[in-house]
Amino acid sequence: MKATVFCTAVSLILSLAPAIALAQQTVIVVRHAERADRGAGANTMTDKPADPPLSATGEARALKLAAMLADAGVKAIYTTEFKRTQDTAKPLAAKLGLKVVAVPSKDTEGLVAKVRSEHAKDVVLIVGHSNTIPDIVKAFTGKVITMRDEEYDAMFVLTPLAGSITLIRW
Repeated sequence: MKATVFCTAVSLILSLAPAIALAQQTVIVVRHAERADRGAGANTMTDKPADPPLSATGEARALKLAAMLADAGVKAIYTTEFKRTQDTAKPLAAKLGLKVVAVPSKDTEGLVAKVRSEHAKDVVLIVGHSNTIPDIVKAFTGKVITMRDEEYDAMFVLTPLAGSITLIRW
């Protein structure tokens, strides 16, 4: 149900954008899907792997994200250097025949500049982390958001409308 409502909302937003706004991109920002936190490579201080893969639940969420965004017009996908963000994006990238571009998680400024310069007229998906998404959203919109560490289902749609960037949180 949430997927249908989201796709309808994205389509409506894109169709209502004034002609001048079409020169700007729509950016969809999501957090990586649920990670597998235990097992080989665990950090003895936290008992978490340094670069954990997705859990079975996370893999299912990645497939659901691909189904949700398959018809959203995504032309580029950016992730961080960590496999959990890349694995979250892989099903959609495979479905759309796109390459996943990894940008260092600490380089929000570079990511935003790259999206703005290389995808000014495109719909772009960015897969980040609970601690990087607030900076990404703020860089595009100037708006401050928060994310809880256990929050895996939030989706942020940044769309130019009426001369400013509209932020929708799903």
